[in-house]
Amino acid sequence: MTATDMRPTLATLRIVERPRRDILGEGPVWCPQDQALYWVDIIGQKVNRLALDDGAISDWDCPEMIGWLLPRTQGGFIAGLKSGFHTLALDPFALEPIHAPEPDRPGNRMNDACVDARGRIWAGTMQMDGQGAGGHLYRLETDLSVKRVDEGYHIANGPTISGDGTTLYHTDSLLGRVYRFAIGPDGELGPRETFLQFPEEWGSPDGMCCDSAGGIWIAHWGAGCISRFLPDGTRERFIELPASQITKCVFAGNNLDRMFVTSAADGVDETHAGCLFEVDTGFTGLPPHSFAG
Repeated sequence: MTATDMRPTLATLRIVERPRRDILGEGPVWCPQDQALYWVDIIGQKVNRLALDDGAISDWDCPEMIGWLLPRTQGGFIAGLKSGFHTLALDPFALEPIHAPEPDRPGNRMNDACVDARGRIWAGTMQMDGQGAGGHLYRLETDLSVKRVDEGYHIANGPTISGDGTTLYHTDSLLGRVYRFAIGPDGELGPRETFLQFPEEWGSPDGMCCDSAGGIWIAHWGAGCISRFLPDGTRERFIELPASQITKCVFAGNNLDRMFVTSAADGVDETHAGCLFEVDTGFTGLPPHSFAG
């Protein structure tokens, strides 16, 4: 079956009602301790929260672009801002810098991240214009030290880790390429391998997450859908969404059976661009991890 032969999978879709749309919605993360979904608006410099029990929406302003936030075992969050890694508290709002990985690159910013089962954060950077290959991949250790583990990214995106913890997937969106790395127990990476090369009609691979059955879900920027891939790279299904710039997906809820998907309104005139979507995929996600430092 070719890329154009496959038909979309029908799925129940809900648009989360809220007073504003995201300019560049990204980084959804499920926090079971809060019973809430968090995500960011990178360009709008916002942190957003959706309480799943009553549907209440909250947001906070950030002093600079924020690419992601991830929960911390001891409470609060670690956030990736334009200037680097920070601790983040929301009530009241407070930021404290941890490490600026690229002080020599003022045109770069942090873009996407994930936490592994050992409580380490994997985070990528990119040039603000998304053109040059000046982005890197970093690992934030639980002792708050930072190591650069890969380089040469145009738009570093969507790190996610397989359920058994042995494989890291990471994307260069501009190249349309998803990479795969073996991960050792010490966090060291094996050689970078190409897992997927998106054909032009698929748009660009953006954020990702894994499900409990071994599938890898990828958001398609520019193609208005999310796809599920098997570990051998087979595109098993895709679900269409009413916005073209789809950025990332995550499983949430007590049973990890509610998928939420972020999108962007930047540069497009679409009714539902920048909305948060909930999609019934029929799959469940992996238990989320928190940063252990």
